[in-house]
Amino acid sequence: MKKLGCAFKKLWVLKTMFRKIGFKLIFIVGITAIVIIGGYTYFNLKSETNILLGEVERHALELSEAVKNSTRHGMMLNQREMIHDIINTIGKDPAIYALRVFNKDGEIIYSNRLEDIGKMLDKYAESCYACHAANKPLEKLAINDRTRIYRSEQDSSRILGVINPIYNERSCYEAECHAHPTSAKVLGVLDVSIHLKDIDKKIGDNEMHGLIFALIAISAIGLIIALFVKRWVDKPVKELVNATNQVGLGNLNYAIKEAGTDELGILAQSFNNMTKKLKDMQMQIFQSEKMASLGQLAAGVAHEINNPLTGVLTYSSYLLKRTKDNPEMQEDLNVIVRETMRSREIVKGLLDFARQSTPKKSSININEIIDRSIGVVNNQLKLNNVVVEKLYDENLPKVTADANQMQQVFMNLLVNANDSIGRNGGRISIKTSEISLPPEGVVTIKNAVCEKNHNLMDNEHKIEGLASIKLKIKNGGKEGFIYLDPVYGRHKNDYGIKIDKGKPVNIVCPVCDISLIDKNEKCPQCGEEIYKIKIPNDGYLRGCAKFNDHWQKWDIVDSSGKRKFVEIIIKDTGCGIPKEHLSKIFEPFFSTKGQKGTGLGLSVIWGIIEIHNGTINVESEVGKGTTFTIRLPL
Repeated sequence: MKKLGCAFKKLWVLKTMFRKIGFKLIFIVGITAIVIIGGYTYFNLKSETNILLGEVERHALELSEAVKNSTRHGMMLNQREMIHDIINTIGKDPAIYALRVFNKDGEIIYSNRLEDIGKMLDKYAESCYACHAANKPLEKLAINDRTRIYRSEQDSSRILGVINPIYNERSCYEAECHAHPTSAKVLGVLDVSIHLKDIDKKIGDNEMHGLIFALIAISAIGLIIALFVKRWVDKPVKELVNATNQVGLGNLNYAIKEAGTDELGILAQSFNNMTKKLKDMQMQIFQSEKMASLGQLAAGVAHEINNPLTGVLTYSSYLLKRTKDNPEMQEDLNVIVRETMRSREIVKGLLDFARQSTPKKSSININEIIDRSIGVVNNQLKLNNVVVEKLYDENLPKVTADANQMQQVFMNLLVNANDSIGRNGGRISIKTSEISLPPEGVVTIKNAVCEKNHNLMDNEHKIEGLASIKLKIKNGGKEGFIYLDPVYGRHKNDYGIKIDKGKPVNIVCPVCDISLIDKNEKCPQCGEEIYKIKIPNDGYLRGCAKFNDHWQKWDIVDSSGKRKFVEIIIKDTGCGIPKEHLSKIFEPFFSTKGQKGTGLGLSVIWGIIEIHNGTINVESEVGKGTTFTIRLPL
């Protein structure tokens, strides 16, 4: 049972290892290295072996020709002693196993081994069969067929044998001392056999060296791959798995540290952004529930308090009329009336905070509204030693706006500036002026559709707080989305797909896939195709379809010429806003004040300015201050 348990444990460990991506990568790379290096080593050894045997074969053939030429004269004169001496002398070389001459009947007539002379060889033996397969010797034998490798009975080492036919030449059958008929083609065979012991040892050494090299190379590659896989794959993947487990347990504060720049690093950064957004959404839900409760409370307060306040105001006003002759009592009653009316304004402000009301527009002087706002928060400013610098345009024209809502805007901005400055003191500069601006960078696109009237505005993906224009892009076989900046002439687009400049681009509606490309017009700056987006009741917006440049055209808006605005610039010397927060400060429930803020102040301001068809922009630098620029159309 114990052995069975150990076996199951080992099996479980192996199964767990095979589930890991790092082990799979190392295993696949290891197998690949074994196949490639093993194959290379095998074919390399085979090539070296063939080269060595080829050299030995060439040497044997050259030796055979040298012996044949050396004995030719002796054979012509039938000088057997001289032939024996030549063969015996050459045959003393240790590398030569045998040096023999056979006649056409297979009898050994010359040999460096005296005991072999006179012996007959079996013509059908393995080493002779190739030449005598047809019961008669071949008259012509190719050079490649002259060699054979075999093992002798006395020696286990291999032997390379080379045969060289001795042909019946003219000088042979015309000589007086010989009796060779003209019809005879082959008179005999010269056989040279060479030991391959040294060659086999060399081949064995090469095989051992190749095997050692292959093992070392495979081990080195495996070790290097294992180290890099562990560092670049295994470790980041483990961190990602741990991070997902942490988030699964509800720990949204967990962040992956040391995220790299490769794909896994980008994935880790995306994970961090995801958890951050989840945390923000969780906070938004919490704030939303809190504000829903506050809205219910505000409605209840308005209902419960307004009625008694109306009674107090009515009776105090009635008593005020009856006590005309009592100045002291009139003074007290005036206090009651004033404070009662102030209480009603507080209730009204609470309702405005919970739900924005429709603006009651009238012709107002912005300078006066700003002064009124400063008067309300003046005590708070004095406590922090904040100096307000007024740079008003005294000839500022009036604008059509809701005075109370505009006062709420300026009060919120002044309170935020005061909180940003803190108790160390600082300065708030307020400048008003009349300006004229072209439509580019000013006019906001609030509605855009395709030719089938499908909405292209995306409220989920915002650019600086504004709903973007969502377009589907098809480029080089890839698909993705681009979110256009809704401010005409401003190009803070978000590209969800990289556009390949060398490949055709098609821009279509994300809903129905209808093309938004205008084939009849080209971009005047780069010559590429243009997109054409329908703006209901306001013509078409056109732009470069490859986004090579910033060309855009909106004929109806351009024809209206420059537009006049009242510009209000509120600048403080506070702590500033981090760059990463600038794009979020107008979002509901986003706050840089922690638990002290609701995150609705700037959101309410944004809503009020948008209702008045104005714009609000922010610039900030940490440690130097923040500047809000409001533009209201005249």
